[in-house]
Amino acid sequence: MLQESLQKWIDRLLVLTGLSPDNAEGIDQWVALALILAIGIGTDFLIRMLLLRVVRRIVLKTKVKWDDILFDDKVLRRLSHIVTPVLVFLILPIAFPGENELMTLLMRLVAIAIVAAVVRFINALLEAIFLLMSNRPEWEGKPLKGLLQTGQVIAVLVAVILSFSILLNRSPAIFLTGLGASAAVVMLIFKDSILGFVSGIQLAANNMLKVGDWISMPKYGADGSVEEVTLNTVKVRNWDNTITTLPPYLLVSDSFQNWQPMRDSGGRRVKRSINIDMTSIRFCTPEMLERFSRIELLRDYIAATQQQVEADNRGLSPEERRIAGEHQTNIGVFRNYLNLYLKQHPRVNRDMMILVRQLQPTDTGLPLELYFFTATVDWIPYEGIQSDIFDHVLAVVSEFDLRVFQNPTGNDLRTLRADGPDKQLRS
Repeated sequence: MLQESLQKWIDRLLVLTGLSPDNAEGIDQWVALALILAIGIGTDFLIRMLLLRVVRRIVLKTKVKWDDILFDDKVLRRLSHIVTPVLVFLILPIAFPGENELMTLLMRLVAIAIVAAVVRFINALLEAIFLLMSNRPEWEGKPLKGLLQTGQVIAVLVAVILSFSILLNRSPAIFLTGLGASAAVVMLIFKDSILGFVSGIQLAANNMLKVGDWISMPKYGADGSVEEVTLNTVKVRNWDNTITTLPPYLLVSDSFQNWQPMRDSGGRRVKRSINIDMTSIRFCTPEMLERFSRIELLRDYIAATQQQVEADNRGLSPEERRIAGEHQTNIGVFRNYLNLYLKQHPRVNRDMMILVRQLQPTDTGLPLELYFFTATVDWIPYEGIQSDIFDHVLAVVSEFDLRVFQNPTGNDLRTLRADGPDKQLRS
């Protein structure tokens, strides 16, 4: 009854515009379709304005911040766009009563439009949830973008299956069965995406990596800061400002070094050694000990050590004391000087390990290793601190009657050649 009344009203309206009754009866359905579309678009506009104004006004009055992200303009606009196809789907039978091919095609197209509008709203909602989670301190820097892209891909895949099932009037189970039969092909096509999805979950669950971390994978030329973690790629900006792109599954299947815990610790390790010429190592004489005692850092150490040496050597003859007795050596005094020097250095982290030790002697001398942590983790100050410390070490080593081992150079050979005739004349 409603359909007939609407059709008669449109026919009378068309006749009033000057069309003949026969022509008006032929195009009345298309006019009804245009009116339905106009009603749908107008309703969409009104609902969008209502949502944007009313909901935003309510959201702005709340003290929490999560609703500002979850109910932003993009999400509300996508939600309002669902109204038009739904309204057209409900009113369309009025314009095209009865079953016919045109009506069936239009209804299917409108149903597909509903699916597309719902998927666009879901994608916008997922992006809002991603933004909301990434702003939380416990999720900050985590590889959430890969999970977001996975959710969007799944939503689009479901929408495509539903669209084909609506258009072809077949059950979605048929398409899912077909996908199951061609699982090998699907795995081959979406191999990187599937591996990336699984790897993203592992990276996030095990807290292995987050945006901003400094990682290094020399095998693949990556050494820098992680800029982005997506479903298929991990972008690393190297220190030379080049970009290295890695698939996420490489970070799970292969090994990589994450330097971020070092940054968070507040100290960066220095582990370097100098080689001491072993021919310069000797027992300290009383004159040497007196000279070393003038160094403020060593005064208490030399006094306490010498007191212990005297106690250990008590009762030994001078010959036994010279051979088998306890002695202070210049290398031992120098090693303890370096240890005390590092402990009082203002740019060395005193809460972390400080160690000066001897390594296995080699044909290039006795390695004396300095192991400590700087009080900063920034690269440029770090390099300056360790350079300053080793400048001091190399300059002060001669004060302890020690020499740094160095292979003969051209200047050494020229010196020997220049000294040769003089030595022969003196001989």
